[in-house]
Amino acid sequence: MNLTPAQKIIAQDRHRFKVINCGRRFGKTFYETEEIKGLALGKESRQCYIAPTLGEAREIAWGILKKELGGIATNINETRLEITVKNLVGTESFVILKGWESVENLRGQWFDKIILDEVAKYKNFWAMWQEVLIPTLTDRRGGADFISTPRGFNHFYDLYNKHLTDNNWGAFHFTTYDNPHISKDEVDSLKQQMTDTRFAQEYLADFKKSEGLVYQEFKRDIHLFENEPQDIIEIIGGLDFGFNHPMALLTIKKDSLNRYWLTNEWYKQSQTNDQLIEKIQSVKFNKVYPDPASPDRIEVLKQHGINCLEVNKGKDSIVNGINIVRELFKQNKLFIHKSCVNTISELESYCYDPEDPSKETPIKENDDAMDALRYALMTNNHKVSESSIWVPNNTL
Repeated sequence: MNLTPAQKIIAQDRHRFKVINCGRRFGKTFYETEEIKGLALGKESRQCYIAPTLGEAREIAWGILKKELGGIATNINETRLEITVKNLVGTESFVILKGWESVENLRGQWFDKIILDEVAKYKNFWAMWQEVLIPTLTDRRGGADFISTPRGFNHFYDLYNKHLTDNNWGAFHFTTYDNPHISKDEVDSLKQQMTDTRFAQEYLADFKKSEGLVYQEFKRDIHLFENEPQDIIEIIGGLDFGFNHPMALLTIKKDSLNRYWLTNEWYKQSQTNDQLIEKIQSVKFNKVYPDPASPDRIEVLKQHGINCLEVNKGKDSIVNGINIVRELFKQNKLFIHKSCVNTISELESYCYDPEDPSKETPIKENDDAMDALRYALMTNNHKVSESSIWVPNNTL
């Protein structure tokens, strides 16, 4: 099967980094595997395909790549999902498949090309891209394809707009209708079965606020800031412990008008207690509000002189905490620094289950910073004042 006209446009583009925003069934898997095969055959190369999980990488691309490259493979490792092939110039090319959850293991490697699939689902994207993946492309000035269907206005939306400020980046937008192998009538019938918002996101690849978004009140044009806040009376920290998933430590400054300014996020995986303590002590918090589900770690913090206050995590605490944060956004008394990219991404993707009519408990994902924010604000701000509704003059 040949590439479709839309796929050819992407393949012929020469940007180093390509962001491909596409609807479901656009044909991204075929495009991805053809890209990998073409580079592997043409010259000596090292490539990495990344899916949200290793299981998805196996299900999506492994079988196709084995079929396409198996005849010229010199080694196939089923456990590590690695293929080494003899290319047309008589040397060898290497392809490895990874899950985003283990992307840290790529430190120290090098690649000519990385293909990142379903990027909008990745957690802690910016840290892993900047700290782990960019260095793997440096030696050979390698490139990357970022392919996904949108999930609200998260990091994939920001990636899609990088071409506006950086000539190394290209952006592409295709819908399900751009796949000539999919019946237009079939897509039209799906439209009748879905809400307009969900159809626009999933099949038209439009960036929309996610259905069931918890913090509908958050608006970038109002609640993002870039200048240092003034008249600060207190510095508080919200802390969600983590190791395999990110640890989120938020620095929140409270001013004399009881407005909260989230000025910094420390959002990292695989962090020890010693690293956490060093970070907290460097900020000089007045108070830290940690996740009470980790009493042993809280005790360690207290032993190092950190003022940890008790956080209520009992019945209805999630609902009550969310309501406090929502009210602060409504009253324009909570602002997020534009550098806090992970918090912003979570605010724009933290959702209730669309199938749950009660809309009381959000889906347990995209929530590390959301938990840390809630712990701090629901405990520090027992009652949201209805006065002092204000919009800063330095919003973006």
